[in-house]
Amino acid sequence: MSATIPQLELISFKLCPYVQRAIITLKHKKVDFKITYIDLQNPPAWFKAISPLGKVPVLKVNDTEVLFESSVIQEYVDEITPPSLHPVDPLTKAKNRAWIAFGGELMGMQGLHGIIHEKDQATCEKMIGAIQELLTRLESVHSGKTFFNGEDFCLIDAAYAPMLMRFDLLKSHCDLDLLDGLPVMQAWQQTLLARPCVKDSVVAELPQMYRGVIAHFDGYMSTRLS
Repeated sequence: MSATIPQLELISFKLCPYVQRAIITLKHKKVDFKITYIDLQNPPAWFKAISPLGKVPVLKVNDTEVLFESSVIQEYVDEITPPSLHPVDPLTKAKNRAWIAFGGELMGMQGLHGIIHEKDQATCEKMIGAIQELLTRLESVHSGKTFFNGEDFCLIDAAYAPMLMRFDLLKSHCDLDLLDGLPVMQAWQQTLLARPCVKDSVVAELPQMYRGVIAHFDGYMSTRLS
C-alpha cells in the first residue's frame, strides 16, 4: 500500500484533537507518514505560508500540495487507502458526515474547549448541562453496538475518539464525568480508547500537557484540578 500512496506529512501541535483524527485513520490503515510539531503561539514562517487559516492540521502531500481542515484530511486519507472506512450506503455515509461535524462543535468553544476556558462557575455548569444534552442526542443515534454504526470501525469512530479521550482526561483531572448516565457513550469510549490506533495517536505526555492547559486558562475547571 505504501508504494502506491503519496508521501504524507502532517503538521500539528501536540495537544491538537483534530490532527489526532487523521493520525488514528493513518495508524488504523498502517500507512507511513511523517508528523511535524510546531508551536502555534510562534509558528514558523513556512507554516503561515501554507495554512490559509493559520490552524492545524495541515497535510502536505508529496511536499507540493497542501490540505487543511481535519474532516477533509480524514476523507482524503481514507480515499487513497482503500477499503473505505465510510459506510457504503450513501444516506448512512451522509449522516455520518453530519454527526462528525456535530462532534467538531462538541469540541469547540461552545463545548469542551469552552468549559475549560470559562471562569464563572454558574456559566460553566450551564455549559456542561448543554454539552450533556447534546451527548444524549448523540447517544440516541449511536447503534448501541461496538462502534457507532455497528460492529465495524468507521471514520466517524476515528473522528470521535480524540474528544472521548479528552473527556476521560477531564474526568481524571477534574472529577467531571460528562458521560455520566450515558452507558452507550461510556462503552464506546472504553472500546475506542483501548484500540492501538487510538492509544498510539498522541504523545506520551498528553495527560500532563492537558492538565497544564486547564491550569493555564485559570477557569472554573482549574479550581477542580486534583
